[in-house]
Amino acid sequence: MRVFVAGGTGVLGRRLVPQLVARGHQVTATTTSAAKLDLLRGLGAQGVVMDGLDAASVRAAVAGARPDAVVHQMTAISPAHAGKPDIKHPDRWFAATNRLRAEGTDNLLAAAAEAGGPHVVAQGYASWNGRREGGWVKTEEDPLDLLTGTAAQHGMEVLAHVERAVLAAGGAVLRYGAFYGPGAIDDQVTLVRKRQYPLVGRAQGYSSWIHLDDAASATVLAVEQKAHGVFNIVDDEPAPAAEWLPHLARCAGAKPPRRVPVWLARLLAGDQAVVMMTEGRGFSNAKARRELGWEPRHPSWRQGFRAELEA
Repeated sequence: MRVFVAGGTGVLGRRLVPQLVARGHQVTATTTSAAKLDLLRGLGAQGVVMDGLDAASVRAAVAGARPDAVVHQMTAISPAHAGKPDIKHPDRWFAATNRLRAEGTDNLLAAAAEAGGPHVVAQGYASWNGRREGGWVKTEEDPLDLLTGTAAQHGMEVLAHVERAVLAAGGAVLRYGAFYGPGAIDDQVTLVRKRQYPLVGRAQGYSSWIHLDDAASATVLAVEQKAHGVFNIVDDEPAPAAEWLPHLARCAGAKPPRRVPVWLARLLAGDQAVVMMTEGRGFSNAKARRELGWEPRHPSWRQGFRAELEA
């Protein structure tokens, strides 16, 4: 297949492109910087410079690739684009990414329609953001939490827009868990080693994780099978912060994380951090296993963190 990967030089794009190439697909991948075209060539793709927020740029890039499938992996979360992580103000930290998930998605879908309607697979998110009611582990049938009234609400609404728009176009949205793997959690590990990533309250909020290579392999399957619908792409073990954060610290050779009360965490880190740590809901991967035939190589963050940080 001819596969167009929008966002080919991000942490996931760098793992996805080689997997697609290894499966025999012809890949065109985008970057916002001409300086990264050699990187894409090294991964086996034909590189093209594209601005996801410029409809004409997107239209030209997609038309030139003549793709059978379009994969949306455009974000701007890295410090080079978003600056220092600011979990207290996700509206500011994710401002550029939110635009890419709103305007960028619309531009890609319009360009795909003009190019003959290739199948579309887009990036979603499912780590701790399940609706805060009922059980601790959610399926694709459970609604996501929009965090109404907080600084994170706009970003959550944008994710909902991606799902509506891509599903209406007959595509698939892969709700990836929290990424770890090469380059994905360096900032978090730095905070852990400085003991600046504390547990909040009882730290019973659940999160789901996924290694970048497993996220990439699920994406390849969704492309090849022309999957339709929403899929949670997470590992087998959703877990409370009280378990995964101390384990991450051990794997990083750090001292155990401190513990802070909810009121102080809300003051210092904001509502999103408190929700994630105290009320977050994780996700089940049963649908992706069943319908895509996907099998994660890293079934648990327990082994995955150790392999990644102790290597």
